[in-house]
Amino acid sequence: MALHGGRSCSFLWLRQAQALPQGVLKRFPWGTPSRMQSSYSGVPQEEKRLELATADRTNVAAKTPVQELATPGGGRRLLKEDPLPFSAFLTDSFGRRHSYLRISLTEKCNLRCQYCMPEEGVKLTPRSQLLSTEEIVSLARLFVQEGVDKIRLTGGEPLIRPDVVNIIAELRKLEGLKTIAVTTNGMNLARLLPSLKEAGLNLINISLDSLVPAKFEFIVRRKGFHKVMEGIDKAIELGYNPVKVNCVVMRGLNEDELLDFVSLTEDKPLEVRFIEYMPFDGNKWNFKKMVSYQEMLDRIRQEWPGLEQLPAGGTDTAKTYKVPGFRGRVGFITSMSEHFCGSCNRLRITADGNLKVCLFGNVEVSLRDCLRSGAGEEELLQIIGAAVGRKKRQHAGMFNISQMKNRPMILIGG
Repeated sequence: MALHGGRSCSFLWLRQAQALPQGVLKRFPWGTPSRMQSSYSGVPQEEKRLELATADRTNVAAKTPVQELATPGGGRRLLKEDPLPFSAFLTDSFGRRHSYLRISLTEKCNLRCQYCMPEEGVKLTPRSQLLSTEEIVSLARLFVQEGVDKIRLTGGEPLIRPDVVNIIAELRKLEGLKTIAVTTNGMNLARLLPSLKEAGLNLINISLDSLVPAKFEFIVRRKGFHKVMEGIDKAIELGYNPVKVNCVVMRGLNEDELLDFVSLTEDKPLEVRFIEYMPFDGNKWNFKKMVSYQEMLDRIRQEWPGLEQLPAGGTDTAKTYKVPGFRGRVGFITSMSEHFCGSCNRLRITADGNLKVCLFGNVEVSLRDCLRSGAGEEELLQIIGAAVGRKKRQHAGMFNISQMKNRPMILIGG
């Protein structure tokens, strides 16, 4: 379910903020934007309780040393001098700080992976309703100003967007952005990677679900296995370390290749990431097709009993292991059997400009409509902050997710 801008984004903020706990609402330093107050002076009295957030700002200031910074839109941003300066707008009600933004550049793809796209395809959003390059960079700049330090470009297939190199070059100019990553199917990677690296690309994830060419073609419904392998080799040649290889494991299709994938890490600086099969619209998810993390781990340990688990960062999605003596490593994305919602620091923007605070959630907010209605920085941040504040503690569980209406993966952004 998407919430769209309509007359003004201010109304979106009002609708969302009504559902927020008061403790979350009070975190917003600007309270209700003046533009909103003037445009919606006729709203019911109960909605005007949002103005209490503005009054509470005085109480916060009395307790916490702050500085004020003027923003280009004429607003003021509070710069806390306490040990927790991260943006209130990107911090949810459970204290999770969202410093990682995934932006989908396109809904189009040159493959038709079974777990990502329905066999009959998807209805694509008209081009005029997709984010422009300027809009992508503007939103990215706003998120980076608030504390995002990693942006991943996804799709669809991001490398089929003609201006992808230019987008990366523009993102690289953003002060405070440490990491620019891309998730790609690898079909165009060998050709584009030199330019992508020069533009500022730091990290690469390449999708590869089989090492058997015929099986690869069956899973992705297209030819191109050797192009993907060329892309992996080119990434290694250009010094990316590790090169992450994403493999969605599906029973009856490729679970018999687990050991072959692990063997790839013996001599190459790869991190092969085994991903549990997840339910999305149109991918015919079935619990019996899902191979759990524990089952995969047990199978690998039968071959390599000395498999060692590596230390994990606080917001890592992968449980990472290494075979002693191997150059690379393997990881497991355990979204279904052992979720990592408690440490989630990720937000997503779809190619048509909707903000998703959870991959498996079906509530979205249109930042595109906000931009095109002339919303300023303050107003956008109120919308973003309200959406982040409503993020749930964890997803609904794989069986409930499989029954929920959500986008196909290709329309979300991998």
